[in-house]
Amino acid sequence: MSAAEAPSVRRTALPVWLVATIAGLFGLFYAFVVWTALGFLLQQAQGVVGLTGYGWFVLILPVVFPLVVFAGAFAIAWRRSALPLVLTLLTGLALVAVFWLNILAYAAASPGLYVA
Repeated sequence: MSAAEAPSVRRTALPVWLVATIAGLFGLFYAFVVWTALGFLLQQAQGVVGLTGYGWFVLILPVVFPLVVFAGAFAIAWRRSALPLVLTLLTGLALVAVFWLNILAYAAASPGLYVA
């Protein structure tokens, strides 16, 4: 059987509305994490002692990190079927949640973030 005679495998892509709906729903969760991190950054910056340059750097990371993870997870999975798309975005959200908890624990335990 030659390559010309081989049966073509046809992949059915997800409809755009379904990809947009799944990504939009997960985007709301990622946006919540970004909004929470931004609120925490502003709260710590306006506190009694303020932030050092290192403190700004550490507390800006959880604002940027969810955006990067969402973009990466979406880029990896947007051409796949619905379940791998959902699982990839959910895995990225779990990674963001762990990162956020690490930042909170570090901010609570590290006096180096704050002006003395």
